[in-house]
Amino acid sequence: MGTQYPSLEPVHEKFIAKQPIFFVGSAASTGLINVSPKGMDSLRILGPNRILWRNLTGSGNETATHVATSPRMTLMWCAFEGPPMILRAYGTARAIFRQEPDWAELDDPHFAPDPAARQLFDVHIDMVQKSCGYAVPEMTFKAERDVLKTWAKTKGEDGIHEYWATRNATTLDGVETQIVARNLGK
Repeated sequence: MGTQYPSLEPVHEKFIAKQPIFFVGSAASTGLINVSPKGMDSLRILGPNRILWRNLTGSGNETATHVATSPRMTLMWCAFEGPPMILRAYGTARAIFRQEPDWAELDDPHFAPDPAARQLFDVHIDMVQKSCGYAVPEMTFKAERDVLKTWAKTKGEDGIHEYWATRNATTLDGVETQIVARNLGK
């Protein structure tokens, strides 16, 4: 069993800052459980019990819909380089969409503009757990992929909005995500 903490310690924050990838776990009260890898400099620590991460357009849109009915969320980081460790932050989150007042207050000062940004997640941390990570493989980080940025630039804002309407409108469980209404007011 790992060691639990009531909040992020400075050593945890330094560890998180070094990781090029983190994983997000979410689930509605019924249906599929989702785990997604995230990267691209999309996470900010706002305090010892608060993390903000920006969700970019992807092939699914599970997390925001899960959080609407069950705000539980787990974030996880693994040391793939250096000393082994796994760090998890357990808490609750709220999704913030582009049309909502908190978007400008939270997105603008923390992230560069990105047409592919579709939600922010404001996560309140209830518990942090550190564990050994001895079974996590060692790998060397090569580089961020630029595929999503290139895709978004090619699509343009209108193309991304169309993608949301056709590819991100329902979850794998068939639940409407309301991504267009909550991001574009339509």
